[in-house]
Amino acid sequence: MVRRPEYRRALVFCAVIGIPVSLVAFWFLAALHELQHLVWTEWPRHLGHHEPPWWWPFAPFAAAGLAVAAIVGRLPGHGGHVPAGGLSAAGTTPAALPGVILAAACSLPLGAVLGPEAPLIALGGGLALLLRDLARVPATPQGSALLSAAGSAAAISAIFGNPLVGAVLLMEVVGVGGPRLFAVILPALLASGVGAIVFSGFGHWTGFRTGSLSMSLPAPPTLDTGDVVWTVLIGIVVGAAVHLLLVGGRFTARLTARALHRTTLLCALGAGGCAAAFAGLTRHSPAEVALSGQAALSDLAAHPHAWSVGALVAVLAFKGLAYALCLGSLRGGAIFPALFLGGAAGVLLAPLPGLGLVPGMAAGMAAAAAAALRLPVSSVVLVSLLLGHTGSITVVVLGTVTSFVTAQLLPRGPSVPAFAPPAPRPGAG
Repeated sequence: MVRRPEYRRALVFCAVIGIPVSLVAFWFLAALHELQHLVWTEWPRHLGHHEPPWWWPFAPFAAAGLAVAAIVGRLPGHGGHVPAGGLSAAGTTPAALPGVILAAACSLPLGAVLGPEAPLIALGGGLALLLRDLARVPATPQGSALLSAAGSAAAISAIFGNPLVGAVLLMEVVGVGGPRLFAVILPALLASGVGAIVFSGFGHWTGFRTGSLSMSLPAPPTLDTGDVVWTVLIGIVVGAAVHLLLVGGRFTARLTARALHRTTLLCALGAGGCAAAFAGLTRHSPAEVALSGQAALSDLAAHPHAWSVGALVAVLAFKGLAYALCLGSLRGGAIFPALFLGGAAGVLLAPLPGLGLVPGMAAGMAAAAAAALRLPVSSVVLVSLLLGHTGSITVVVLGTVTSFVTAQLLPRGPSVPAFAPPAPRPGAG
């Protein structure tokens, strides 16, 4: 296939579109980061608070619920895929891009317990197709799938801190095999590499931060029997728990589809109430329950002893409930909060005999990622690279496989309903 001239031309085109797609993704993430810093750090300080007070989440979550309901009900594409339905690289058209961008901008900085990966996949795929149309390249089903995957990989490459994660993730999301797998993954890797270069260069040049999922844990000692036994048990427990949260998100999505505006607002306020209750009970910041958990995961890994047992139990309960509410009502991705929940569970269980902090966090994050994504290879690659060493690879694989099998054996719950198309304005047409 590589010897075919049209495929080589497609590779060149993917490398070229990787540059504008990466630039747009960079500024999109930078804007989200700045808005989040403004809402959760700057505004509380301007009001005389060192960190957001317990009651702070209600206003931003209410604004998120109202805005997302309006976007979903009125704009093409309904603001992107419902997070409870899982990641998808298909169905993002250029016409849906404004709704995807606005819904993410109204969800993520205002506190939604979701990550930016799903909007980035939609943004990259839609931009790639838009650039194809502007260049007047003939559209074919195979070419559209290839360009969409390459654009998504270019957009998502830097948020995980490594372009390899984006390429492998898109490989499993697209769900092709054999020669078609090779045909898709090669341009995805190429566009990811270009995207990583652009992200790194612009981040250094402009000084803006977009945020990337990264943490630093020491390499664990030699794997022993206790690590294996506890990893299997953690995989079962954490996998089942995250699966139940996703099922709860699907029930929330069904309720939201029936009464969009009222239910979206109530779910957003419920998630804000979870953050407020956590802050009131533990004296921690409500931002540790709100938001994606990206920054909180790094802090948790660096300072695990700053969290008491009660605070860990509380953050698991309240962030888990807020996660389920946001999965079915707001817009974003399911990976980042799941990783935080898995990491927090690992820290909580680390004192078990023969376990330890590093294997506990590795097993918890691997189990949570596998249950949330249902993409086992991507989960192993993501958590292994996130840990920064290969000493826990066996724990990661065991936790991933155990969790994946557990989640697959459990009832899937209801399907995510499709939203009706926006109603035409009176007098239109």
